[in-house]
Amino acid sequence: MNFIAMDFETANHFPESACSLALVMVRDNKIVDRFYTVINPQMSFDARNIQVHQITADDVKNAPTMAEVWPKIKGLYQPGMLSLPGMLVAAHNARFDTNVMRQSLARYNIEEPHYLVIDTLATSKLFEPELPNHKLDTVSDALDVELWHHHNALSDSEACARILINQNKKFGDEAIKNLIYQI
Repeated sequence: MNFIAMDFETANHFPESACSLALVMVRDNKIVDRFYTVINPQMSFDARNIQVHQITADDVKNAPTMAEVWPKIKGLYQPGMLSLPGMLVAAHNARFDTNVMRQSLARYNIEEPHYLVIDTLATSKLFEPELPNHKLDTVSDALDVELWHHHNALSDSEACARILINQNKKFGDEAIKNLIYQI
């Protein structure tokens, strides 16, 4: 499989408050590259969010905005992988991450790209139904996938990538393709 695993962390409850982003590039079921950045959301941080991901306003005060990050990564969302119309992007609880992407770009009047999505939360519910829950840390533990710092976007993206690689090897391309949808 060829895909990108994507994870955002946010400064507060607003989806347009992205404060970190990680992308893990997978080619032929192998992680081949990683991208990580903190992002200045130009918004206040909620204590609850800081407690979860440990990123503070001080950490991002000199960081690029999403508008400045986008030109560096937009090429990754181009069509062509898996002979499908758009790049395949994996995320654990993809509804959250795709909404953060959409809202963070819209805030700067940047058009959201069209891409394909697979949610490892959904794949885990289907392929690992016996688990007590399907949170990223639970699924990672069950599949013996390293999650070195839960709620660090890079750690979460790597775990998501390894979960999907594991599931693809175990259940095959067709089972995975049936769970893909387009943004």
